Amino acid sequence: MSREDLIQIEGTVEEIRAGGQFAVKTDMGPVLVAKLSGRMRRYHIRVVPGDRVTVGVSPYDPSKGLIVYRAK
Repeated sequence: MSREDLIQIEGTVEEIRAGGQFAVKTDMGPVLVAKLSGRMRRYHIRVVPGDRVTVGVSPYDPSKGLIVYRAK
């Protein structure tokens, strides 16, 4: 599945978990487990609790996702 096939959801980082995972509370309500996408790791973009992020979620498993963008 490519990056363009993911569903884009806005949310806020609630906490940082072990293994490079983040708990992201979406605007619609549920909390997702997300990790950084490859480009964000490559360019050393830091994500801290309270940041607004865009999460790409697979239509097959909507409980997990990739953080693809951090809002300024």
